[in-house]
Amino acid sequence: MSETIFSKIINREIDADIVHEDDQCLAFRDINAQAPMHILVIPKKPIDMLVNAEADDQALLGHLLLTARQVAKDEGYSDAFRLVVNNGEAVGQSVFHLHVHILAGRDFSWPPG
Repeated sequence: MSETIFSKIINREIDADIVHEDDQCLAFRDINAQAPMHILVIPKKPIDMLVNAEADDQALLGHLLLTARQVAKDEGYSDAFRLVVNNGEAVGQSVFHLHVHILAGRDFSWPPG
């Protein structure tokens, strides 16, 4: 996987408003927020898209979701938030480093998009 803005954030080459970090992932506020709370959770392991995750990434993928839940709770949104994972440019993925968007603090419509 080529270097991305997210790998530069992981390596502390670019500043970010980090709200959570552990040995497997990092969570930080999106600079182009689409909701009052818009935080990205990214794995430290470089995976470009969900479709390219492997079977041995199962625990990491679960960890990302559990981390998203905890971050939402820590931000005061434990009972109402949306998680989004885009897979591919055609559906809005602009940084090719797997990431989970946590959005909360406003009404959302269905279907999204």
